[in-house]
Parts: sequence; structure tokens; C-alpha cells
Amino acid sequence: MATKKYTVTLPEELAEEIRQEVGSGGFSAYVTRAIERQREQDRLGELVAWLEGEHGPVTDDELASAEAERREFESHFAEQGEQHRKAS
Repeated sequence: MATKKYTVTLPEELAEEIRQEVGSGGFSAYVTRAIERQREQDRLGELVAWLEGEHGPVTDDELASAEAERREFESHFAEQGEQHRKAS
């Protein structure tokens, strides 16, 4: 992918924290990944808005059902991991 140099203004304290963690050579890559993640979040927000426009907002019951299902999957995979560790 082609790159181009841009000038951005960041809070100094934040920029220095990042530079200390990733080194001067990793700063641009870190910022690039952060921007990519933000773009993903923006696109997901647009998708949610569109879906809610088409189907209405998610109800409390639907959220509760999805959370219960997520906990069930989490428990299942935790058990699978524990069985795998015991077998090793």
C-alpha cells in the first residue's frame, strides 16, 4: 500500500506515551492501526443505524437473549479449553 506523510496534532503526553511503548519506528504503524480500528467502529455504527432504521431498535428482551447466548458460548469454550489443557 502506498503511503503519504501527513501532519496531525496530538496531545503531547499521549503521543509521548505511545512513542515510549512502541519506539519511534513503530509510532506510525500504531497510529495507522488506531485509525483503522476507528474506521471499523464508524462503519459498524452506520450498519447498526441502518439495521435499526429497517427493523427498529433492538429490544431489551433481544439484548438479554443475546447476552445469555454469549455467556453460554463463553462457558462452552472455557470448558473446551480446560479439557484440552487437562489432556495435554
